[in-house]
Parts: sequence; C-alpha cells; structure tokens
Amino acid sequence: MDILKDLQTIAHQEKTLVFPHFDSNRAWQLGSQLREMAVARGLAMVIDVRTFGQPLFFCALDGATPDNVRWAQRKARTVEHFRVSSYAIGLGLQQASATLADKYSLPAAEFASHGGAFPLTVQGAGVIGVVTVSGLPQRKDHEFVVEALCAVLGHDAGTLALASDKV
Repeated sequence: MDILKDLQTIAHQEKTLVFPHFDSNRAWQLGSQLREMAVARGLAMVIDVRTFGQPLFFCALDGATPDNVRWAQRKARTVEHFRVSSYAIGLGLQQASATLADKYSLPAAEFASHGGAFPLTVQGAGVIGVVTVSGLPQRKDHEFVVEALCAVLGHDAGTLALASDKV
C-alpha cells in the first residue's frame, strides 16, 4: 500500500462525492444503500448517517457488536473534528509516526483514526455530517462507504477506488 497515493485518492474522493443537497430522505437513501450492500454480502456491521448533532439513520446488522457501535462513534467524532475522512487522518498519522493523542491531544477513548467514516459534503455548504460503518478491516470499511456514496451519487466506483493491494 502506498500511503501517499491513497491520501491523494481519498482527497479526490472527498472532492468528488459531494451532494447537491442533503436532508433526511438522502440520509435514509444512503443508509439503506449501505444496509442493502451489507446484507447482500452477509456482513456484520454498524451503519450510521448523521448531520452534526442529528442522527438520521442507524442500524446494527446481525453479528455486529457493541464494540462496532463504539468504533463508529469514535471514527465519526474524528470526521466531525477534522472534516476529512477518518482513514485519511489515520494514514497521515501513520506517515508521521504519530497518534491522535500525541499530535492533537485527542483521547483514544473518544476519537479513532481508522477507516470507515467519511464526510458528508454539500455543494456550497461544505461538510455537514458524516457517514460511518464499522465491522470490516479499516481500509475495507472506507472502500465500502465510498462504493455506497458512488451508487447514491451516480459515480463510477471503479474510477474512485483506492489502488488494489494485489500485485
């Protein structure tokens, strides 16, 4: 995995995956898309879609645990704080050999720099919320959210995907 390449791809994803508007119906559409994808693949995960301060969609699929709920909360807080994906924050910290605690004095009990939380951006308004999943390895959590956002926003997920780990 090339961290710099992934960070560039994530920045492109964040600039591209922008909603023309966002409301409770769009949140339901996105959450339902994620749920349908997870059920079809037999995944145990938590899905959370929220604007800052307002939960709009939440589900815990069979096999998800309270730990998945806690991870989702911590990853979402990271996006709320930095306004970029939790995976980008984690990769940047990995590149700097740092942690959220050393670099930003953010407690690990409340924040997580692992993939799976992605900013909800509205054209002309900026980042207004976060979509989060927890249940897969962090890179897969991130990719899963991007795939669903592409489906809802009408983008080709293949053109926005992270580079494959396969050689």
